[in-house]
Formats: sequence, structure tokens, C-alpha cells
Amino acid sequence: MNLFRRQDGQESIVILDFGSQFTQLIARRIRELGVYSEIVPYDASWSDVEPLKPRGLILSGGPASVYDAGAPALPDYVVDSGLPVLGICYGMHLLGLTLGGKVQATHVREYGPQVVRRQSSDRDDALLRGLPSSFDVWMSHGDIVVEPPPGFTVLGRSDTGQIAVMASERFLAVQFHPEVKHTPLGVRILENFVRHICGCSATWVPTSLIPTAIERIRETVGDGHAVCALSGGVDSAVAATLVHRAIGDRLTSVFVDNGLLRKREAEDVIDVFRDRLQMNVVHVDASARFLSRLAGVEDPEEKRRRIGHEFIAVFEEEAARLGQVDFLVQGTLYPDVIESATPAASKTAARIKTHHNVGGLPSNLRFTLVEPLRYLFKDEVRQIGLELGLPESVVFRHPFPGPGLAVRVIGEVTREKLDRLREADAIVREEIERAGLSRSIWQVLAVLTPLKSVGVMGDGRTYQNMVAVRAVTSDDAMTADWARIPHDVLARISSRIVNEVAGVNRVVYDITSKPPATIEWE
Repeated sequence: MNLFRRQDGQESIVILDFGSQFTQLIARRIRELGVYSEIVPYDASWSDVEPLKPRGLILSGGPASVYDAGAPALPDYVVDSGLPVLGICYGMHLLGLTLGGKVQATHVREYGPQVVRRQSSDRDDALLRGLPSSFDVWMSHGDIVVEPPPGFTVLGRSDTGQIAVMASERFLAVQFHPEVKHTPLGVRILENFVRHICGCSATWVPTSLIPTAIERIRETVGDGHAVCALSGGVDSAVAATLVHRAIGDRLTSVFVDNGLLRKREAEDVIDVFRDRLQMNVVHVDASARFLSRLAGVEDPEEKRRRIGHEFIAVFEEEAARLGQVDFLVQGTLYPDVIESATPAASKTAARIKTHHNVGGLPSNLRFTLVEPLRYLFKDEVRQIGLELGLPESVVFRHPFPGPGLAVRVIGEVTREKLDRLREADAIVREEIERAGLSRSIWQVLAVLTPLKSVGVMGDGRTYQNMVAVRAVTSDDAMTADWARIPHDVLARISSRIVNEVAGVNRVVYDITSKPPATIEWE
């Protein structure tokens, strides 16, 4: 259920998803420009798209080649609608092939940073208006357009001579990804398309849709009862608050202590939601049960699957105790959807990892799902949380994975390892908070590795575990860079962990970006 959709009469940009891991970034960038955007599967019908009242269409990138058997094709209405169309990467190839150009695999593949040199001036190029004669971009492709379709003009080429930008009167295409941060001027390109070519105005803000969302929740739930998967993070907190505003005490928020939480987390959640926000919260201590399910498991995907299945089992049991419950509320966000690559999200995206709240639900789930945040990004959810009056400690809480510390203990999860990691994690967060860095860092975490190394403590030899510290900056978690934490802060973190956490004699700092790495280690 997409509750945060455009309002009647509001203009939009529709993005056809061909499976790129960056598709949600396109939508995010356009919303940052004050224009509502929504993603639909590449094979969505015009009857699905037309009610959104699009002012333009964007074709996302994707992992396929246009010549692959069964490769996603271009819907007829893209050509017939009369709307401006922007093709990105695979979308460029589709336009090139469909409209009469020539596409082929290249022996000089372009992955990563490249430079595009304009072949046009502002006078005859609305898409690149205001950009310099050359600019940095992020490429990721193996196919290229070698001959543009009739009526197209080449507006830019890469340093390898390949066509990087081409356009006709209504169709425009870029070989690179303007939506990622690695294309510094990409937002300006998207703004040129959305504002100047499609004629959209900047009128959309997510908080304006709160009354509509609450009303739709009331209509959906009716006289029924709902149970919410409350974790304490901003996603579930905002989802629970919205539903509570809509149906009051007919919502029961279930907080499951799975034994995989951070230090003092259970107490903090109960204090905020039950005592301060006066929500109906049931606290379930299922730590022993989850640890039993994880015994002997080392594979991270298997950990996620078992934790996800156990969550559902716990919710169903609690719902049975509560009586008649018809709806399950979850704080699912766009990044959860795309990384889980469920059929509803994308028919073509590659699965990165399993999320318990998206990819792990059983087909016979007896609840009807209510996911009011499913098409929102983290920063939009935070705006809504502040507008709803949630405390900043909840709204700006760093992301925490659904499987909890289980995916930060590399290898088998045991109570001893969790206790060790909890202490290290608490030290990291305390020092980051003390240094005033919490708001500038998207996510900070500690990882307990199975690696052991020799150390010297108190004139004696030790052979103990290594803890890895990870901190990243990001806008949306789709891409991330490692945070440049001051050396003195890192020194304090390292010193405290080694001195205060038993069984650890070495601390390392992860300086890998996403991509190629993920934010979490597992």
C-alpha cells in the first residue's frame, strides 16, 4: 500500500525500472528538486502509468544487454505518449535500438569515473544547459550506441570517443548515471530535464502528504486491528506513529527483544514509545529463542532467513494472544525494496541481501501488510518524523539492520560474542556522540571478526579478537563513502575498546566505499 503518493492534480515524473541498483536514486534526486516521482516496473501498462499524470518519463539503467534473449523491451506508450523521455544507460540503449540506431557491445568498457566533453552549446542543448565544456561522470556499461537513431544529435562524448549524450526533439539519453554522487553535476542534468524540458514546478514536499496518508490508513484498516513490528528505529517509529494517529489503540506495537540488540536498546525503546508517546507496546523477550535458531549458523544469508522467519513466528503468536488482528505494519523503505529485489520491486534487479521485513515473509502470511513508508527515502521519513513530533533521538538514530548484531558478528553467533560486540559498539557510539559527529555520519558500527592476532598487554602475550570499526557518510545508503573521522577520535575508540572489552586486542578502521563494499559486513 503506497500511502505517500502524489495528491490529485499534482504533476509527476514516472521512472520505468529496468533493474538498476540505482533506480531509487533517480526518484530521490527528482524529489529533492521538489517534483514527485514514482517508480513502476518496466512492463507496467499505460493504464498503470497514466493516472500518475506524468509530465515526463525516465528509463532507468539495468544489468541486461538489449540483445539478450528476453531482455526488457520498451513499452509502446513511451514512444506514443508524446511525453519527454530521458534514457539512462540501458534506457539509452533501448531508445537507440528501438528508434532505429545501432547498439553493440564494446571492447573498451567504461566502469567508474570518466570525463564527458560537450559537442554542443547552451543555445541548442537544453539537457546540458549550464554545464561546462567537460564534466566528470560515473559510467557502468558494456554496450554502447555506435550510431544514433535518425533525427538525433550527439551532444557529448567520453574521452574514449563513445557517445555519452544524445538527443532529438523529445527523446534524450545519457550513457552515464546522473543520479549518483560520483556524477557531481548530475543533479543539474536531471533538473534541466524535469524543470526546463518537462516543465515541472517545485511544489512537492513529503510532509504535505501526512493528512492524506493518515486518512488512507483509516480507510484501509477500517474497524480492524493492527500490529506493528516496532524496532525503535526511525522507520518503524514513524510507521507506528502514523498508524497510531489513524486508528489509536487499535494498533498494538510489538517490540521483540531478539537478543541481537545494542546496549540498553530495549530499555530506551520502552521508555520512548510506551512511557513518553503513550503507545500500546507489548515487550517480548525472545532472546533465547533467537539464539537457539542461530546456533551453528555461519552463513550471513542463512542468519537473515532464520531471523526473519522467527520474527514472523513471534508476531503471529503475539497476534493470537491479542485476539483478532488483521494488519501488520512495517517500516519498509525504498532501499529495502530494491536491495531485496522482490517481484513487486523489480523483475530484473540482482539480489544483494535478504531483508527480514521484505524478502522473508511467508506466502501464507495471515496479515494484510500496511507499509506506509514503502516508497520513501530515509531523509523523507525523518522529515515526517519531526513533523509528527517524534524526539530527535529517534528521528536521527543511525540505521540498524533488521537482523541486528547477528550480521555484525562474523561467523557463528553466541551470547558471549554478542556481549563482547555490544560493549565495543557502545564505546564507538559514545565517542562519536561525544565528538559531535553523529549528525554528519550516516551510520557507525563495530564488527566482531573471527580473526585473532598476537598482542602484548601487561608484559604478557595475548592472542585475541580483532574489532573492525565502520563509519560512512551517505544521503540514502544506496552509495556511501567512509567517514574521515579525526585521528584523535579513532585513537580514543581504539584505546577504550582494547582496555575495556575483554578478549579484544586490536582495532582496525574500514576505509572502503559503497560500492564496491556494502555498509554492513554481512
